[in-house]
Amino acid sequence: FFSFLTISITILFKSPLVEAEDYTVGDSDGWSTGINYLEWSEKYNFTVGDALVFKYVLNQHNVYQVTETTFRSCDSSSGVISIHLSGNDRIELTKPTKYWFICTTKGHCKGGMRFGINVTATSGETPPPPSDGSSSPPPPSPVTAPGGNAAAHGRETRWWLCGLVVLFDLVYW
Repeated sequence: FFSFLTISITILFKSPLVEAEDYTVGDSDGWSTGINYLEWSEKYNFTVGDALVFKYVLNQHNVYQVTETTFRSCDSSSGVISIHLSGNDRIELTKPTKYWFICTTKGHCKGGMRFGINVTATSGETPPPPSDGSSSPPPPSPVTAPGGNAAAHGRETRWWLCGLVVLFDLVYW
């Protein structure tokens, strides 16, 4: 019993058990005008495997994944990486880098419907610096902060799993 318990706990603590998360952009407010997406994005720590879910009114908004230059200028005539138009888009974060998103509906990007995020390989790594040497995206137009989750979703499940292993061992011992 004790050797099984020791081995189980050792495995749990030596192997990082990180779960990917889906983050609804803007939390309950979704992807729309009048939301402070810079503030929203700073609440979370995004890692490879996580996904962003954009929920919005079809034909009123869109989601363009763009380069940093396009993000800063809000000019989508170049620098577009991908376009999403479904109203319920799920974009998986597949590599540790900076990701940039805008809405190209007239006036929406410059009105604050844009944000950039850092995605890390693990919760402790940092992404490469931006290509133009700046440290963070410019803040969007001032708006009232949205409601929603105040902290990032928990990622580490080791303690929870360790408790289950101990409980299992105690019950079946």
